Amino acid sequence: MASWQEFQRQAPELAEAAQRVMDGYKHKVLATLRKDGSPRVSGTEVERKDGELWLGSMGGAVKAHDLRRDPRMAVHVTSAFNDDPAAWEGDVKLAGRAVEITDPDELAAAGQTEPGSHLFRVDVGEVVWTRVEDDELIIRSWHEGVGEREFRRK
Repeated sequence: MASWQEFQRQAPELAEAAQRVMDGYKHKVLATLRKDGSPRVSGTEVERKDGELWLGSMGGAVKAHDLRRDPRMAVHVTSAFNDDPAAWEGDVKLAGRAVEITDPDELAAAGQTEPGSHLFRVDVGEVVWTRVEDDELIIRSWHEGVGEREFRRK
């Protein structure tokens, strides 16, 4: 898995596009796995700081319990769509693993001071940006260990 900063170094243009879409929308959709393995989606906020991607959670949140039990996760950010597909910013999906930060000094440095709250650093394994350009669906992706690829569909 890679830090956000490592992903940026390996795929700078894709990282810039992903950041632009992510920054445009405060709320994202987080997918986690329930105890029985079925998916759960939750609203969340994602922050980039010091070259890392971060997820926070209120104490007792089921998404935090999911991530503690199984750190695999995905985030989806979709932009507003209008009648002109070429004007659509596209959407961004990323997947990886959430690593809970429990050290009190690290939590304080991150501004996580609410008792019982959770902080997770995301180790990134995949980033995908999907958009429409010139009547083509363009899927640009980066996978750790594989690098960047682009697919086009009419």
